[in-house]
Amino acid sequence: MNKCFLIKNLIAISLMSSALTGIAQEGYPNRPITLIVPSAPGGTTDFTARLIADPLSKVLGQPVVVENKGGASGNIGGQAVALAKPDGYTFLVSYSGYQVGNPHLFKKAPDPIKDFAPVAFLTKAPQVIVVTPSLPVSDLKEFAAYAKANPGKLNYASSGNGSIQHIAGELLKQITGVRMAHIPYKGAGPAVQDLMAGQVDLFITTPASVIGQIKGDKLKALAVTSQTRLSALPNVPTANEQGIKNFNLDSWFALYAPAGTPPSVINKINSEVNKILARPEIQKKAEDSGTFVEQMTPAQLATFTKKEYDFWGKVIKDASITAE
Repeated sequence: MNKCFLIKNLIAISLMSSALTGIAQEGYPNRPITLIVPSAPGGTTDFTARLIADPLSKVLGQPVVVENKGGASGNIGGQAVALAKPDGYTFLVSYSGYQVGNPHLFKKAPDPIKDFAPVAFLTKAPQVIVVTPSLPVSDLKEFAAYAKANPGKLNYASSGNGSIQHIAGELLKQITGVRMAHIPYKGAGPAVQDLMAGQVDLFITTPASVIGQIKGDKLKALAVTSQTRLSALPNVPTANEQGIKNFNLDSWFALYAPAGTPPSVINKINSEVNKILARPEIQKKAEDSGTFVEQMTPAQLATFTKKEYDFWGKVIKDASITAE
């Protein structure tokens, strides 16, 4: 009798929980949403999060707050989202180096396939190679010659161990035969500040992180890694134009939720984000900063993430890049 009563109660509780979950999802969202950026303010990941935060807040009718959680090469912010309650109120705005590069370099990095639910692709961007203004070079050939004439004296910054900037720096060393020390930072913002101050010599990053400094003559741009020149930086030649072959690198930025987030929530956010990315003013704002919007379904992002995870794993292994 008691056993039967207990079973009935458990069933009632289960049904009530399901009903409440359904009601909660129907009224979603009913409180502020947080977009966690796993790097310091001022970089392209931060720019991308803020590109969608305000428009998303307006269409959802709730505040969308950007929270920067930099450190440990993006792993702190990534872990915060991976361990967050999968209720649709915490999302990760991640970039390719952290999302699919870190797992090949750090034992404690979140698993990009198991720990996250793909939500929406946001933007992609080539890299631009910039140097501190005092460095007496104006293009990649001059930089390579100067570096070889001053072996071991130059260094390059990155937004953290295992980041695309780190990988790009190591690839540039291999291709040009120069020697440079690696100086990791907690995001692009702090790296740019030290580059302008002459504390580091070179940085390979997305245009959005440095376009204002380039146009203001606070940094010198040597090359972009795209196939063609960027409309936002028409006077900066490509690496290919300067004889540096096979140095075409893109970073990308995407939105993820903790694994287990309800599909109805993911589909709603995906739909609203894609509508925002389709707006001409959003596309222009992105392009003016050297990034380009792209839309995907959650399923397409899942396939893309796995493909990129496998690709960058091979690049890291072939280049013998380590972080720990």
